[in-house]
Amino acid sequence: MFSSETLDKFAREVAKYPADQKQSAVMACLAHAQEEKGWLPAEAIEAVANYLGMPPIAAYEVASFYNMYDLKPLGKYKITVCTNLPCALSGGYHAGEYLQQKLGIGYNETTADGKFTLKEGECMGACGDAPVFIVNNRSMCSHMHPEQIDKLLEECK
Repeated sequence: MFSSETLDKFAREVAKYPADQKQSAVMACLAHAQEEKGWLPAEAIEAVANYLGMPPIAAYEVASFYNMYDLKPLGKYKITVCTNLPCALSGGYHAGEYLQQKLGIGYNETTADGKFTLKEGECMGACGDAPVFIVNNRSMCSHMHPEQIDKLLEECK
């Protein structure tokens, strides 16, 4: 199911924990699985669980709880907008509306060309930089006002 490179990453994650606690690597292994597959189909979650010797439902509970895991295919660029109260009151609500208008989609939707998926996110720990976006679970973008949003969308090729 996974490439040898991804399995090597799994092994490195598991090695960080005592042998009887290898399920502690579930979050990291799910992230590596998603990195390879682009999202986490049920078969990938089950394969991670089997690799770690844990019930598949336990791995699914982790994957479905955290918003960094994607349980369905998404656009090339997943933009997560912090809509937690401090960000919302500091422009996050308006930034989200602007982004929805620019992309022509709502939250949890993907553009027709498959380029962008828009998600709402909880606190990203950068309230002083609000409004805040995270692109593809990796790049945090701060002070996302209309000019910065336009620039971000232009840079996403």
